[in-house]
Amino acid sequence: MTAQQTIYICSDGVGETAEAVAQATMRQFGGDKVRIKRYAPVKDEDEISQVVAEASQNGGFIAFTLVQPELREMMREEALRHGVRAVDVLGPMMQAYIDTFNGMPKREPGLLHKLDDDYYRRIEAVEFAVKFDDGKDARGLLQADVVLIGVSRTSKTPLSIYLAHKGVRVANYPLIPEVKPPAELLGTPGRLIVGLTMEASHMRMIRSERLKSMGLPQSASYATEKRIEEELAYARGVMETAGCRVIDVTRRSIEETAGIIMGWMNETG
Repeated sequence: MTAQQTIYICSDGVGETAEAVAQATMRQFGGDKVRIKRYAPVKDEDEISQVVAEASQNGGFIAFTLVQPELREMMREEALRHGVRAVDVLGPMMQAYIDTFNGMPKREPGLLHKLDDDYYRRIEAVEFAVKFDDGKDARGLLQADVVLIGVSRTSKTPLSIYLAHKGVRVANYPLIPEVKPPAELLGTPGRLIVGLTMEASHMRMIRSERLKSMGLPQSASYATEKRIEEELAYARGVMETAGCRVIDVTRRSIEETAGIIMGWMNETG
């Protein structure tokens, strides 16, 4: 049996930087048959040897973020000896910094995740997004930096969590024709309210897949063209009343949509 294709993450810190780069790469190739295996924190050269040997045996490659010079050199030597491709995620950027700004790196692993104010701000934002997800508590609509509104399956929740990891406090509220929006949504100016919309045909496909995954009949009104058109029309009316900016998320990734929103925040911030 063929070994599963694997990208090995090797770091003397947490390893999230290299894993994020690997995940972004995999999305470009539809890498659903590829897994990620993380080794972190790596402390000594013996561990480097073990990772490289495993990658060699299974035919994978390595993405590494090693700031300790001896570990980086060991990775290069072992990868060359075993014929394994090893991608230095931080090295070229650090060298560019040295060459351009004459700086010297601290060579301290894990600086990205130091327990500083920014770290705690992100943690608090994630907790906020979970607490005020899907209209659970209307008070969050008054406390949020960004309020996302839209009908079901417009990526409100994953977008909220993604922005939260950037330190943005996000609440989201589902728009349903049978439910009147709360006063907290429309009655308070000064927040960035963003409406998320989608082409009806694309939404129908997504909702049909959702019904299938839940073992529900495809004939359910949730995924019918009539119901979707009704919901989208209702949502447009609410968004116009709220005077909010609107993003069509049909062909946009979460990252792209978040980038647009953060750009708007910078305009007003």
